[in-house]
Amino acid sequence: MPDVIGWKHVALLALALAVVGCSSNSKKELPPAELHDFKEEVSLKKVWSRNVGDGQGKTYNMLVPAIENNTIYAADVTGVVMALDRMNGDVQWKKDFDRPISGAIGVGYGLLTFGTLRGDVVALDSATGEQKWVANVKAEVLAPPANNGDVVVVQTQDDRVVGLDASTGEQRWVYDSTPAVLTLRGTGAPLVTNRLAIAGLSSGKVVALDISTGTPIWETRVAIPQGRSELDRVVDIDGGLLLSGGVVYVASYQGKMAGLDVDSGRTLWERDASSYAGVAQGFGSVYVAEASGTVEGVDERSTTGLWSNDQLARRQLSAPEVYSSYIAVGDFEGYLHLLSQVDGRFVGRIRVDSDGLRARPLVDGDMIYVYGNSGKLEALTAK
Repeated sequence: MPDVIGWKHVALLALALAVVGCSSNSKKELPPAELHDFKEEVSLKKVWSRNVGDGQGKTYNMLVPAIENNTIYAADVTGVVMALDRMNGDVQWKKDFDRPISGAIGVGYGLLTFGTLRGDVVALDSATGEQKWVANVKAEVLAPPANNGDVVVVQTQDDRVVGLDASTGEQRWVYDSTPAVLTLRGTGAPLVTNRLAIAGLSSGKVVALDISTGTPIWETRVAIPQGRSELDRVVDIDGGLLLSGGVVYVASYQGKMAGLDVDSGRTLWERDASSYAGVAQGFGSVYVAEASGTVEGVDERSTTGLWSNDQLARRQLSAPEVYSSYIAVGDFEGYLHLLSQVDGRFVGRIRVDSDGLRARPLVDGDMIYVYGNSGKLEALTAK
């Protein structure tokens, strides 16, 4: 088992790194774009900073923290899990589970959940950090589980979606899907409502399941594999899904970004895009960090491109996040960039972690939280 898991990590990590460079036919890859000076309009100031173990590790994990009420939760690759006061960074509790955490933190309804490389899903009491149950889903978990207070929904690397009882961890249902021949390392986090569990798959499809039974309710294809080679045909939905106002926002690699009706799966709009990071939404616009490093703003009603900023080309961007009237995005050198929602110009920048920023920034109120690859968790505010 260890040898199989190790080989899979190497193969998938190599592909994940390959997508941020030039095409496979290029004789020489272009370097990441250099950063240029600009007129700073917004100053980002550190409110507090804490170290969370060893951070993301070396296997391209995406351990995004989670916020509930006044607490921010974060985990590292070795099994350290921490709960901190989101306002001042004071540690509320800290546990070391000595498990290889690969799926980021999910939190809600008093339950904190995470997944491991060995396919374990661990549930904790979010107030105390005490372990409540452990369940095995037979494949590595690379995204945070989600729960609605009754069912914990887990998506595995092999495109299965599993429903677990939130109280006991017992399996209630499993949805099987055939994964693509070649995939990026990662899966998007599932979404849950009182009625549905929604997941993006490596085949470029989004599926909605009855959260009580796992029965498919609708299925919509966002991207169609094209090209001769398997690399050309990769259309993973890895950046996660976003639900807002009855619309599911999604972006695929080498495919499209789209808005889907949450009840029916009907495509409300779509636009060509290629992203492994994901999208953000706000004020009638959708923002995407493309695999190329271009950040784009799109009017979701007309699908018209509002602006495009290509000055972060090949800088391995994180998912974007809306922060006040700005778009925040991290890069491989650890810089957090603020772009104007109006025209995409740079308005602010700060370096947080020289090991890079892979995880999506989190926003709560006037604070933005950034978790660096080395394990540095910082709370920032704009001045």
